[in-house]
Amino acid sequence: MHGFILRRLALLVPTLAGISVAVFLMIHLVPGDPAQAMLGERANAETLAALRYEMGLDQPLYRQFGRFVSDLLHGDLGRSFRTHEKVTTEVFRRFPATFELTMAAMAFAITGGLGLGLLAAVRRGSTIDYLSMGVATAGISMPVFWLALVLILLLAVQFPLFPISGRVSSHTFIESQTGISFIDALLAGDLQAFSDVVRHLTLPAITLGTIPLAVIARMTRSSLLEVLGEDYIRTAWAKGLPRRLVLLRHAVRNAFIPTLTVIALEFGYLLGGAIITETIYAWPGIGRWLFLAVLARDFRAVQGGVLLLAILFILINLLADVLYALLDPRIRYDRR
Repeated sequence: MHGFILRRLALLVPTLAGISVAVFLMIHLVPGDPAQAMLGERANAETLAALRYEMGLDQPLYRQFGRFVSDLLHGDLGRSFRTHEKVTTEVFRRFPATFELTMAAMAFAITGGLGLGLLAAVRRGSTIDYLSMGVATAGISMPVFWLALVLILLLAVQFPLFPISGRVSSHTFIESQTGISFIDALLAGDLQAFSDVVRHLTLPAITLGTIPLAVIARMTRSSLLEVLGEDYIRTAWAKGLPRRLVLLRHAVRNAFIPTLTVIALEFGYLLGGAIITETIYAWPGIGRWLFLAVLARDFRAVQGGVLLLAILFILINLLADVLYALLDPRIRYDRR
């Protein structure tokens, strides 16, 4: 296991090298002038030239890339052209908001997805099965932006049950200890603030978690149906073991291994792919920050943000691989 983890960590180097090259080239090939985007259409030629010199945009592309790699090797992701702050500072300032939203969305997705998948598998061919898979199919089919607008219209405008945007109300103060608002509210013992945080989280979490919920539900159903057809499950039934024991101890544990893959992948996607949700709900996370950086052609911010999210994605998948071995002793990564 230790050798496997070390090999996977070693793969970080070529992976991040490839990502850095791809992101650097893509952001520089996008039409438009970053200096013009920052200064506006009315900026004169002298001002534009001075800003391009300051940003290093007057140099050849290979020199810009060399400077980027040199800064990266020294642990410096550069400064945002838009805010003039270090990219690492910007990312870590906004990461708690994205992490909080991702955790809430995944809690909604895992709870709903596992529940629907288990019901559909146990009641295969019944009305519950068809309804569960119908909900899953609808969840995958609905565009995120459309679902967000429908939820806002119904639950924030027509029936004002939840706020439209932000993490907390303007009148709510939460002393930051962890950066995660609902944990900070609980640590402070402020139930009113905790309730306000949960209300702000509800709509974005449902919007972001609907597609993962549908994917998890479908994977859980198919995995559990496959396991229920195995010989050892038929043996357990033949021994007269209670239904709950057969399902929970024997079937669900083994069926959960493929589902774990989906959960890990979806968790990684949500950490870096919540751009639409965060933009619609004005959620102050990494996704919205990257969206504004792309609009402003702030390629230093885009490069640094994407690299850090790529590291997180790889580490999450590594954690999922380690959990495989804990759930299934037959898996040994150190075998040749």
